[in-house]
Amino acid sequence: MAEQRRDQRGAREEVQVVGEPWGRDVLEEEADAWEALVTAARRTVSDGLVVGTSGNVSVRVGDTVLVTPSGVPYDRLAPGDVTGVDLDGRQVLGTLVPTSELPMHLAVYRTTDARAVVHTHAVHATAVSTLVAELPLIHYMAAALGGPVRVAPYATYGTDELAENMLHALTDRSACLLQNHGTTAYGSTLDQAYDRTAQLEWMCRLWLTASSVPGLSPSLLSGEQLREVGEKLRGYGQRG
Repeated sequence: MAEQRRDQRGAREEVQVVGEPWGRDVLEEEADAWEALVTAARRTVSDGLVVGTSGNVSVRVGDTVLVTPSGVPYDRLAPGDVTGVDLDGRQVLGTLVPTSELPMHLAVYRTTDARAVVHTHAVHATAVSTLVAELPLIHYMAAALGGPVRVAPYATYGTDELAENMLHALTDRSACLLQNHGTTAYGSTLDQAYDRTAQLEWMCRLWLTASSVPGLSPSLLSGEQLREVGEKLRGYGQRG
């Protein structure tokens, strides 16, 4: 089913919907989380991490997962477009069809303590995913993601196979690369998930830049050096 809207130029577009609004009203906490989710989704575009609607964002509120809908430009999402599912993927909020990458998001929530997930097609990270099985230890901030960032083997988008491959790559990690696809990162907050996504893209860009100098190879950190940083990061930041 589709409904017609007009974009900012006045042209008509079709937006896929699932039918009548789902079963219950949006809670205040969910409305606030949706606003933050839309802001983060728009930021992935403005920061160059995605093009169009090529990524997706989700936030968990209780046992409900709010997700960006499939194929809707983020600048056109409104407060009334809240889209939510339960942990089994059954839609409980909204009329718009959830992102096609829903299996990947739900897999993270079922197996970790994540409260937010960000998936992007960031250019440098995606490029690295085509070159190596693991991002070389070019910078100590890999420790902030749990260790060397792995690349999940390729699988068709939106499939359970992709979700399973991603979970293996995320073992003891909070971010991974998806081969020939992009990135996935999660966190205890939406800000943390986004920051980890941006950090991963930066490290991939750094490695590609250093590796591109003819006749030279970048120095890499050892596992022991990374473990030392991991210990220091546990006490990093403000206390209280």
